[in-house]
Amino acid sequence: MAMAAAATSASFALAKLLSSPKIKQPISLLAPHKKTNSIFSSSASFTPFPLKFHHSKPLNFSTTGTPKISATISSGEKLPDATLSYFDSSDELKTVSVSELTTNKKAILFAVPGAFTPTCSQKHLPGFVEKAGELKAKGMDTIACISVNDAFVMKAWKKDLNIGDEVLLLSDGNGDFTKAIGCELDLSDKPIGLGVRSRRYAMYVEDGVVKILNLEEGGAFNVSSAEDMLKAL
Repeated sequence: MAMAAAATSASFALAKLLSSPKIKQPISLLAPHKKTNSIFSSSASFTPFPLKFHHSKPLNFSTTGTPKISATISSGEKLPDATLSYFDSSDELKTVSVSELTTNKKAILFAVPGAFTPTCSQKHLPGFVEKAGELKAKGMDTIACISVNDAFVMKAWKKDLNIGDEVLLLSDGNGDFTKAIGCELDLSDKPIGLGVRSRRYAMYVEDGVVKILNLEEGGAFNVSSAEDMLKAL
């Protein structure tokens, strides 16, 4: 009977162990006051980090970050090829290559740091929409806006601004084209999640070769407007 009692006791202990909830290391703002060799130890004590609360302040938004430039493209150079995406008038997702946009054509390509951002929405893009007729009168086959945003964002931006077919809004979602021409704009220090975007610019491209490049410092808006391009053509 002693053996049976021992077996029963062992079975009960094993069942109790298996039915006990698993203890996970807490993920919180609590830091261990002292080290312990086991997370199951009941001797560990915890001291919370002091929490500081601040009154919210207005966010001063700016896309004029300091660009990190390695090898920016310049006038006289051929554009690297890359694939861009957009939604057409039938709401179908399409892709187009840079070479398709520019080979044997005259094209205006301009870039903005971000869809829906103030300067891009209020000045840069609307300016090219307004001057599209004048630019096409000078022989432009393509006028396209490029941004490091996904195609869905570009579609929503186009709808929000009530833009027709005057300007093609293109997504460089992964920034492949932007990186290839050395125009990355690192805005990771901004507290609104912009990450790495594109410097603002406007370029005139003829048969794939850059003829005019109006490149801004970061996201500034001084030399890349539609008016600036019309004067330079």
